[in-house]
Amino acid sequence: MALFGSNQSAEVAALHQQLAAANATIAELRGWVGHLRGAETAVLEGDLRRLKAAVEQAKAEHAAQSATRHQVMAELHSSRAQLVETRELALLQQVGIYEYAHPLEDALAYKDALTELRAQIKTAAKTDAVTCQVDWAVNGSVKEGQKLGRDMAKLMLRAYNAEADNAVRVVKPHTVESVKNRLTTTRDTIGKLGILMRIAISSDYHRLRLKEIDLTADHLMKVEVEREAAREERARLREEAKVMKEVERERARLAKERTHYATVLARLEAKGDTEGWARAKEQLAAVDDAIAGVEQRAANVRAGYVYVISNVGAFGPDVVKIGMTRRLEPMDRVRELGDASVPFRFDVHGLFFSEDAVALETALHQRLATDRVNMVNPRREFFYATPARVKELLTGLGDDHILEYKDTADAVEWRASRREADPSHAERSLALSAVSSNTDAGDDGDLSSDGDLT
Repeated sequence: MALFGSNQSAEVAALHQQLAAANATIAELRGWVGHLRGAETAVLEGDLRRLKAAVEQAKAEHAAQSATRHQVMAELHSSRAQLVETRELALLQQVGIYEYAHPLEDALAYKDALTELRAQIKTAAKTDAVTCQVDWAVNGSVKEGQKLGRDMAKLMLRAYNAEADNAVRVVKPHTVESVKNRLTTTRDTIGKLGILMRIAISSDYHRLRLKEIDLTADHLMKVEVEREAAREERARLREEAKVMKEVERERARLAKERTHYATVLARLEAKGDTEGWARAKEQLAAVDDAIAGVEQRAANVRAGYVYVISNVGAFGPDVVKIGMTRRLEPMDRVRELGDASVPFRFDVHGLFFSEDAVALETALHQRLATDRVNMVNPRREFFYATPARVKELLTGLGDDHILEYKDTADAVEWRASRREADPSHAERSLALSAVSSNTDAGDDGDLSSDGDLT
């Protein structure tokens, strides 16, 4: 028995030794793990946990902001649907050729129509302009409730009329639709505010106020058209007056010249100078022919000069003006067109006389109708076309009076201005002046020598 007990004790002791060695190994391993992980591992793990919490919170806030953004965008789209464009520049960019909503003969007819319409509006405002249906009591009284409804309806109608009157006051031909949309929005808003009392502006009354806006815009446009026509007529009369003055001056000059040659003719005949008398007779016949031509020009209102001119510096290289003048000296008219209203004088490409200059000018305008610069006002005679193209059209019309035609514009003032504005040219000019101080500006002096053509 003692031997058995001794062996068991030895085994237990051996197990304790193994357990102690294992614990020592575990302690050593833990030491190495702590050494490898470092002393700040616990702090970093805490920061990591806080960062994860912050990320989760940011995700939640982002989701909330996204939901708010979607709601705001929905409200924005709803507001834009109700928005009425009122900016003058935006409306001007959208405007096309004006179309009359109610075509009438003249401005006076529009004024009469507006007077009649406003009488209808005044009558409707006293009767069925606004509807109101109140079937509940105020302070226990149905009558007071109805009175409150009528008072609110009057207030709503006054607000609507104030907006309508302002619309009529500020409307312009290019803002008609904007102003009408704004008044319709006002009517809809009043309907929403008065929904409990069933207050609404009647459709018939709203239609009358919209028609008033249309007629007002039509009237403004017709007034402007008539004003423009009056300006054109005054310009035509001024031109005719200038023509008649030229004719009278030429008549007086030729009459004086004829008297002179008639006197010379009588003296030569009295002297018996046959050769001198024959020369004077020829000169007198030439004067008589000139007088006949002037009288014919004065009698024929369609005779005159058709001109083709351009202004490269003002309008570009491919724009021409095609017009007509009855002046005896047509260059006077061209020089007037090149006055202070444009930066450079016009270049003349073609200037030719026609017994029916009106028809010739009209034919050219018709063939270039799609190339007009101003599509709205046909009295503006500028076209997107080269001088060479106009020459082809003239040849096609069979005009026999084209004696001289220039395809290229001299544009002397414009070219000289560009050259003077070029820094490299200025440097070259300084260099040349340094080399030869005696060089004068002979070429520059010749730039405007063709005064009759520009």
